Amino acid sequence: MRNVCYFNTVKFWGGGEKLHLEYASKFKEFGYRVYLATSENSLLSKRGIEENLLIFNIFAGNLSFLNPFKYFRLLRFFKKEEIDTVIFSSSQDLKLGALAAKLAGVKSIVYLRGLAVPVKNTFINRFLFNKVLTHIVANSEETKRTILVNLGSSVPSGKVKVIYHGIALDTHPASFPGSYPNPGPYPGIILGNAGRLTSQKGQLHLVEIARILKQRNIGFTLLIAGTGEMKPVLERLINQYDLQKEVILIGFVEDIERFMNSLDIFLLTSAWEGFGYVIVEAMAASKPTVAFDISSNPEIIADGETGFMVKYPDLESFCDRIELLINDENLRLKFGRNGRERAEKYFQADDRIAEFEQYLLS
Repeated sequence: MRNVCYFNTVKFWGGGEKLHLEYASKFKEFGYRVYLATSENSLLSKRGIEENLLIFNIFAGNLSFLNPFKYFRLLRFFKKEEIDTVIFSSSQDLKLGALAAKLAGVKSIVYLRGLAVPVKNTFINRFLFNKVLTHIVANSEETKRTILVNLGSSVPSGKVKVIYHGIALDTHPASFPGSYPNPGPYPGIILGNAGRLTSQKGQLHLVEIARILKQRNIGFTLLIAGTGEMKPVLERLINQYDLQKEVILIGFVEDIERFMNSLDIFLLTSAWEGFGYVIVEAMAASKPTVAFDISSNPEIIADGETGFMVKYPDLESFCDRIELLINDENLRLKFGRNGRERAEKYFQADDRIAEFEQYLLS
């Protein structure tokens, strides 16, 4: 393995894009010649340039695999640059690039899947997973389960390797009370959430939770970081419930470490998560978490030790756990310390990337 291509043409910035950048940068440190195949002017492309990675600009839409010009352009790229390993993480990219990689003689064709939703049992998916992909990596046991739920008859379980995502803990120092200032003139306990403003991430639940907490006369400020199509809906609901002082949509956060360190409690209300990377970021900052007991969350959160998990979608119980943490500073600190220790034990970026490298080499 010498020439590696991380293939991610998604235009927005999310956990998958951050993962590709971190893995690509680390593989460059390992001594590999690394390309990022990504959309022109995307944030991933710009950050890849800042990391001195080689960039190949291309975009994959839902039907791009039917475009012969893109297909043959990729074929030439793989052959010219002698790419021996290509790593995909989105279905659009996989459909466009996997067959071109196989015909170009790429030795290792890898699917790094992060979505804990079932893969459709279509002919093209059966063909790609069984005949084209050489390595399939799931970011959690839950993601592995959803890969196999429809494709189990054509993809053996042993072909899917679970490797958790990691976090660079050296850039995520553990925080202590008072080490970071309140991020604004916000009263009470600071609750926080970060993620794309989409229905999957469940920020509507957060507004309902804020309404319940306000009815209980609990002092708090809820900061919701992120951008997305749900923003107008959230703004209307915040106004409808008269929560303008309690719930603040702060937009995209560049410095996620500082954001996490400014919180008291992190909340995650997603309907599902392939791997709750943002939970690990909160744990790295020594923050307790309250989340729903769904998908991969139980693989990350130690319930009653690093945070609380609540049956989905029981918002009253969710608020009970938040109230318990608000009223017990020692419990918040205990969960925070335990969370940091768990992140250091299981989710070190260098350890997980080295595990990924060894899997490809084997």
